[in-house]
Amino acid sequence: MIFETIQTEGISQLSYLIGDDSSGTAAVIDPQPNVESYVQLSRKHGVAITHIFETHIHADFMSGSRELQSRVGNANIFASSEGDASYGFDVQKISDGDSFEFGSTKITARHTPGHTPEHLSYELADSDSPDEPWGVLSGDSLFVGSAGRPDLLGEEETEELTKQLFSTLRDYYLNLADDVIVYPCHGAGSACGASIGERPMTTIGQERKNNAFLQHDDFDEFAKFVSEGAPPVPQHYPILKKINAKGPELIGHAPVVPGLPPKRFQDAIQSGQAQLVDTRQMLAFGGGHIEGAINLGDRPELSVWAGDMLDYDRPILLVVEDETQLDWVAWHFAVVGLHRFEGYLVGGMKAWDNAGLPLSTTPQLTVHDLKEHKSEFQILDVRAPSEFKSNRISGAKHHYVAEMRDGVNGELDLKRDQPVAVYCGSGYRASIAASVLQRNGFQHVHNVPGSMSAWKNAGYSIEK
Repeated sequence: MIFETIQTEGISQLSYLIGDDSSGTAAVIDPQPNVESYVQLSRKHGVAITHIFETHIHADFMSGSRELQSRVGNANIFASSEGDASYGFDVQKISDGDSFEFGSTKITARHTPGHTPEHLSYELADSDSPDEPWGVLSGDSLFVGSAGRPDLLGEEETEELTKQLFSTLRDYYLNLADDVIVYPCHGAGSACGASIGERPMTTIGQERKNNAFLQHDDFDEFAKFVSEGAPPVPQHYPILKKINAKGPELIGHAPVVPGLPPKRFQDAIQSGQAQLVDTRQMLAFGGGHIEGAINLGDRPELSVWAGDMLDYDRPILLVVEDETQLDWVAWHFAVVGLHRFEGYLVGGMKAWDNAGLPLSTTPQLTVHDLKEHKSEFQILDVRAPSEFKSNRISGAKHHYVAEMRDGVNGELDLKRDQPVAVYCGSGYRASIAASVLQRNGFQHVHNVPGSMSAWKNAGYSIEK
């Protein structure tokens, strides 16, 4: 038996390759669109990818099923027929109880609704004991220390999905043996569940004992617990849900990003058609950037924040730190369905500087300077609401960075002509927010590197 876990950082996504070397066949479950990792793994193990399984219609990343099918040429896509699911591309529909064999391993679909109506999980068992599963690919129904959120399809469906989730957890998962291994579709950092644990896998016994979602016998108590713990819904989730149901556009390779010399790049900016994204790290961005750019540093979480902050109807102009990493950067946009690029700045900011083109800056304010001159700043906390509620710098106002994607108006209660100090957990989100504030006419915006982490480590007091 062949079993491989493929982790996509940033979106905290886990996909799986299961194969049988005797028959030379393999299946991939929940692939993301940069499919070369699956192709290379199949070649390493000497198997052909013949089956592609989806657990559900994903909302947080662009499905790679069609991309992988196109790449390997002889695989079928299998997707749920449950919950009246419909698709705009060719799939082989499967339902609860359908099974497939890969050598000595039997994969059986189980309808586990709640996160979505059509959701399937896949039991893994030895072929000679199919009723005694040793593992389950749980998709977004059960996570380490958490469960799939039922509120992504809108308020009108949340109550029914919450009931289905309650039933799935109690009537399916809690009836599995304690030693069954759970392989989820997401790990810590994903907004598909509240406070997902760090481990990439778990067991039913571990979750039975420690998972708060499995501790409720009363539905009303469960529903209250679920609703209170849900993080904000990212803006790209409904968009990607529609893209994945229709069938994502085939890319076929790393997204194409044309190179534009500085003057042509400036012309493209001034046309107003594209959105300008600077993917350098916050200190480089702060030292000098092109006016109007949003700062999304090229860390793995770039994918999440690109999906949450950018306009899916406009192409992207890119500024990168290292042009040899351009494909890597572009894939981080594509994994959340953003693959229309107007171009990138050839030669980077050095070429822009040498061309004598204008620069803007974002001053960086250390926590020590903020502490000493605190009364001189309007302090803005841009972390998630739950983080702000837990602790904050005294006197800070709050506005979640993702809610600033369409601009900022009077709801911030900040004066545009007075200094603003922006902080988050580490400075990454604060730099995003600072760039948005500057783009919206705030004149004296300061980013706080290290932000709350640095503030605490410096020994400064926090408000709870």
